[in-house]
Amino acid sequence: MGNNFLIVTDTGSDLPESYYKEHGVKVIQLGFMMDGVTYDGVETPLPDVKSFYAALRGGAMPKTFQATPEQVKRCLVPELEAGRDVLIVSFSSGLSGTYGSYVAAAKELMEAYPRRKVAVVDSLCASLGQGLFVDYLVKKAESGASLEETVDYAEGLKQHICHFFTVEDLYHLKRGGRVSAGEAFVGTVLNIKPVLHVDGEGHLIPIAKTMGRRKSISALVERMKELEELTPTDPIYISHGDCEEDVGSLLTLLKREFGEREVFVGAIGPVIGAHSGAGTLAVFFRGRHR
Repeated sequence: MGNNFLIVTDTGSDLPESYYKEHGVKVIQLGFMMDGVTYDGVETPLPDVKSFYAALRGGAMPKTFQATPEQVKRCLVPELEAGRDVLIVSFSSGLSGTYGSYVAAAKELMEAYPRRKVAVVDSLCASLGQGLFVDYLVKKAESGASLEETVDYAEGLKQHICHFFTVEDLYHLKRGGRVSAGEAFVGTVLNIKPVLHVDGEGHLIPIAKTMGRRKSISALVERMKELEELTPTDPIYISHGDCEEDVGSLLTLLKREFGEREVFVGAIGPVIGAHSGAGTLAVFFRGRHR
């Protein structure tokens, strides 16, 4: 990474392990509990994505937990002792307390290592929205930008990372308080599919209702057409909760509207999927505003 600093993020970003390895990004594991088992990605490996979503469809109710300051410090101390500064890119503070753990750990570490810098950026993003944000910052750092320059760039960029998604099943949104029990019941009976986004404060907000899956996927593209501010080199990211056929439909619409361009497709991991449920489909891109 450029200028002797390291970018650190967490698994809320849903980037593949190959990306982290290729670009030298260090990752903090966010875990969850399901069916009496605690999955921390260290002592207990995470289930594969297919198995996780099969468990959700079978009625499992996972509960996620945030990173702790102690976990963060264990991750960062070797880097600081090796003489490297650190930029932490956090999962949205509007969705998790993990950002607070990063801030607390950074304060303690800079007191213990006064010659080192530990900067924390609240991405206000989730899933591959956070992943897309991380990728922009990685490219900035790899271009030779300093830690301070990369932080300034991040703060100017974060409100331009747009998230739009739809869900197949309203149950998990009801569990998380995003829709009421009545709305979930009526929506299920009438086949209403909501469109949601992550707002400027990093919160998950419903913004529209559509009738049926096909119209909800089209609505994602329509929202994108309204807000996109893509140059030829800006990628589009798609994440999904085990619904590859719907990804194909979304890709067809995106190609029709935006032509051939770089599109990265990835799975929604357990930390995000525990709250959004199986069948979630999301698109992320750089726009004029959120």
